[in-house]
Amino acid sequence: QVQLVESGGGLVQPGGSLRLSCAASGNIFTIYNMRWYRQAPGKQREMVADISRFGATNYPDSVKGRFTISRDNAKKLVYLQMNSLKPEDTAVYYCNADVSAGVLISAQNYWGQGTQVTVSS
Repeated sequence: QVQLVESGGGLVQPGGSLRLSCAASGNIFTIYNMRWYRQAPGKQREMVADISRFGATNYPDSVKGRFTISRDNAKKLVYLQMNSLKPEDTAVYYCNADVSAGVLISAQNYWGQGTQVTVSS
């Protein structure tokens, strides 16, 4: 089993910054893609950042240029640096990862429990 634990959420004013962290632990051999999703009240969960095992990143237009995803493979951590935050960025942010437990074991997808980000004056 694999656990993903997010931290770093909170209340921030419009235009401010936050850095989210997600720590992976458990039965881990290889972590492939890691992602951040968010879900605002009444809306569908949406992917806001994706990073491959080798550091290739992908963002939707809504956050491109404001959010930056990074990872530390040795420490099994993924980060989301969020700058120029807007009220519409308010949501629960979830960590997501594809993890394999062994060389010949297919990767499974895991979710964290989420951390609240509120952007308000």
